[in-house]
Amino acid sequence: MKLKIALFGIAKEIVGSSQLELEAPERQSVADLIAQLRAQYPALNALTSFAVAVNSEYAPEDYCLRENDEIALIPPVSGG
Repeated sequence: MKLKIALFGIAKEIVGSSQLELEAPERQSVADLIAQLRAQYPALNALTSFAVAVNSEYAPEDYCLRENDEIALIPPVSGG
C-alpha cells in the first residue's frame, strides 16, 4: 500500500521535503513505520522521540495504518 506522510519541523529538514510517499506492507503499524523511516533516513535516529498523528489524532505504536490515512510525523518542538 502507499502511505502519504506530512513532515514538520526538523523531520522535514532531514527528509528534504514536507511530504513523503512510501510503499508499505498491508497492516503496517505505526511502530513499523517509525522503524522504516529511521532505516531509510538515519538522521532521524538523532531525534529522541517524535509523534505520529493519524487522521488528526495522535496514534499509538500498535495502530495499524491504512492506505488512505492522513499521517503526520511531528518532532518535538521547543518554544520560548
